[in-house]
Amino acid sequence: MTGPDDAERLRDLDERIKALKGAASEEKPHQKEHYSMAQQGWRMVVDLVAGMAVGFVIGYGLDTLLGTLPIMLVIFTLLGFAAGVRAMLATARDIQSGQTGDDPEAKG
Repeated sequence: MTGPDDAERLRDLDERIKALKGAASEEKPHQKEHYSMAQQGWRMVVDLVAGMAVGFVIGYGLDTLLGTLPIMLVIFTLLGFAAGVRAMLATARDIQSGQTGDDPEAKG
């Protein structure tokens, strides 16, 4: 079924595919940098939301235990917001200095 002509055509096709994959791999560093910055942005957003969520849960729990429903909720939500902003600023400082926190060799 497959003759020598088909085998040669398959080898030629394989070489063309490898050549195209090699040309496409040259563009990856730019894409990797783009995704890395997007990941850092999402990390900052998650830091803020997580801080607020933890503060909300702690405040609601304390209000439920103490019977003072609105006051602890507001106080700890604001404290969680402050902690989230502080974490965002630390991440931004790391990005500016070139240390993303993902590479353990960059810190030491």
